[in-house]
Amino acid sequence: MAFPDWTLYFLGVVIISGGFYIYRLCRDPRKSALISGLFMRLMARTEKSLFKIAYALYTRTKLGYMFHKRQMRKARERYPTGHSKTQSTSLNGIKIIPVPILSDNYSYVVIDTASNLAVVVDPADPQAVQACLEEEGVTLEAILCTHKHWDHSGGNQALRRVYSSCQIYGNAIDNIPGLTRPVSDKDTINVGTRLHFRAFYTPGHTVGHMIYLLDGQPFGSPSSLFSGDLVFLCGCGRMFEGSATTMLSSLDTVGSLNDDTLLWPGHEYAEDNLMFAVEVEPGNVAREQKLQWVLQQRDQRLCTSPSTLGEEKQYNPFLRSHAQELHRALGLQQSQDEDWTAYRARVLEALRKRKDIYKGR
Repeated sequence: MAFPDWTLYFLGVVIISGGFYIYRLCRDPRKSALISGLFMRLMARTEKSLFKIAYALYTRTKLGYMFHKRQMRKARERYPTGHSKTQSTSLNGIKIIPVPILSDNYSYVVIDTASNLAVVVDPADPQAVQACLEEEGVTLEAILCTHKHWDHSGGNQALRRVYSSCQIYGNAIDNIPGLTRPVSDKDTINVGTRLHFRAFYTPGHTVGHMIYLLDGQPFGSPSSLFSGDLVFLCGCGRMFEGSATTMLSSLDTVGSLNDDTLLWPGHEYAEDNLMFAVEVEPGNVAREQKLQWVLQQRDQRLCTSPSTLGEEKQYNPFLRSHAQELHRALGLQQSQDEDWTAYRARVLEALRKRKDIYKGR
């Protein structure tokens, strides 16, 4: 299992501290043989345990926020103008602006152009988001937070200090920083005259993960889904706090939405995800066409958002747990006494494990 970037710092701390302790013990010849045997047994269990420790430190302590601030500084130095070039999308009085932050995240500024009121999704870097808001000359009314991880929630409180009337929405069970308006499944959030969102409860990546659907149909436009770390272009998030069955249910929520829905994910993972999909569905023509387009975009550092859910259903393997082609590629068959949902969850689990090994995302 490959670790996400944000765990490396904590893993280093744990490994160095543990290694120093073992070194001190091993200096005593009487204990060295005993320690050697214990160490070998410990290493068989270490990876999973270290990850749990690192994850807990990142999500539940101030060390996680300190690490996030360090990552912001490094990203600003490495990408002074952002990791990707983006452009706004206008949808009949609604303007959506992807804001590149950190090394591969996106925040989204969503503007009701009639009232000059704005909503921001996952503003992890408050400096970048505030610069966008000021450039557009709009007032921030609401923050929609998909989940608690600092690379999605790290700017909540700083922005609210600047925009005091701004409300912060998210799931209370996910411990969202600065939360003022807890939301549950199917709750609605309205800002201005055209920004009408519906929240969907989609656990799996975290226990309280939410996604937000901006309704465009009343205005003759496609709807827009802000999916956080549930669904990416040709990918899905890791199952940090849920089972494959839980994640499957959340992915099925996405799969039930209209095909023309625009997908605005939380990360620029398109190229890696599509390259992984080559391994599991090499004959997928739609995937190959999308890959060629993404390679052209990324060669110029251009943003790959949005795709559409109709496209994703054709080539995103994590939305295709029903596909026989995928089952054959994974070498899986449904057991006689296994119901369809349980089998699809097993397919999803096998697929996610293979992706974990392929790339740490």
